[in-house]
Amino acid sequence: MADIDQLPIEVLEQIILFLDPIDVAKFSQTHSAYYNLIHHAEDEHLWRELYLQQPFDDPRKCYTPLGRTFDVIHWKSQLQRIIRARTVLTNLSACHPDERGTVLQTLVDMVCTVIPITHPDDNEISMNHVWVTAMLRASSLLEHDGWELSPEEHQLRAQLHTYFGLTPADFQPSKRTESRAFVYAMRHYKYDNDFGPFFMDGSGRVNWHHVQTIHHIMSMHIVPTTEETQSAEYNLFPMSMPWTQSILPDGNLDKERDWAGVTGRWRCSFCFCDHRELLIYNGFNVSDTTPLDTEIFDHPDFVEVYRSIYVELSVLGTEEDPDHPGRPRINFGGSIDGNAVIVGYVKVTPDDQIHWHFTSGEQGNSIWSSEGIQVGNVRSRFGVLGSWTTVAHDRHDPVGPFWLCKTEESAEGI
Repeated sequence: MADIDQLPIEVLEQIILFLDPIDVAKFSQTHSAYYNLIHHAEDEHLWRELYLQQPFDDPRKCYTPLGRTFDVIHWKSQLQRIIRARTVLTNLSACHPDERGTVLQTLVDMVCTVIPITHPDDNEISMNHVWVTAMLRASSLLEHDGWELSPEEHQLRAQLHTYFGLTPADFQPSKRTESRAFVYAMRHYKYDNDFGPFFMDGSGRVNWHHVQTIHHIMSMHIVPTTEETQSAEYNLFPMSMPWTQSILPDGNLDKERDWAGVTGRWRCSFCFCDHRELLIYNGFNVSDTTPLDTEIFDHPDFVEVYRSIYVELSVLGTEEDPDHPGRPRINFGGSIDGNAVIVGYVKVTPDDQIHWHFTSGEQGNSIWSSEGIQVGNVRSRFGVLGSWTTVAHDRHDPVGPFWLCKTEESAEGI
């Protein structure tokens, strides 16, 4: 019988493909010839085949959040990053402080770069989503408080949490109070962040912590707080990961006027609390850095109203965006429940997210102003999460969260 080092290269490569990537790395350390074969080959065909053996989406069929494919795929580095993230998810203590950002970014990339579906009724689920969901369910990463996260790492984890959906900890009353305390704090809505879930530096970049708190508030109104849901390993609902896949019938949006899928019937759900309670909570005699008393949200008499209305939208025109070719600003208009008027636009942010802005009112008068972010990939069924206030943006005006999602009959026509 021939020794392994006497086997033809093609046979040795076939054997390697049966190994877990971690075992491949270990095998490469046993001999310089194996190391060169695995790490210094002329191309990445071995790493490509090794990647495709894993339970992930084929990157050649994946689209970015803005609906674009990849010209170049770095098979080796991508797989190595994913396998390292897998190791961390199974043992958080194995994560070095200087790699936390890379691990979180790897997971965000996996859930944001997936195969699209061609129709809302398609059953082709992203394998990336299945894998990440399963790994996060078995890990405490989203709730882990043993790390001192940097601002960037905090943002990445909040984005991942928003895509994932509710965790068991989200059902704790104290967690719900934290989210309400942030969303209803008027200090978080200024011209500096366009009165929406953006950073206060005027950059237009998304503040995922803000989005995640909005997601928490809205989700708790559509997922019953029962013993079954609180103890469930995973709650599957319209604001969780399976709903973040793009719906792309033709696969190419570059020639689509309505690339964001604006046209159609949407359900707009929103929350608000008593304006007097809102003013008491915000206490205008304190500075923006003074902690607010959140006791009001824990009181048994506190009421947060959840309502939904239906909106018919259509595209009015587009304006080219030189920073995002093929993704022009979309100007739209429509009606609310058949009478009120709504006008707005969709555009791409500097950090390549999809920003929705719209105002609404009656008899030609704009009253309400809303700013939101499409969660998931372009045209995903997840919809838009954001915040509303008045068009006047006066100091004492109310604020609250909203969720805008396309209804099933409209989604069929995307």
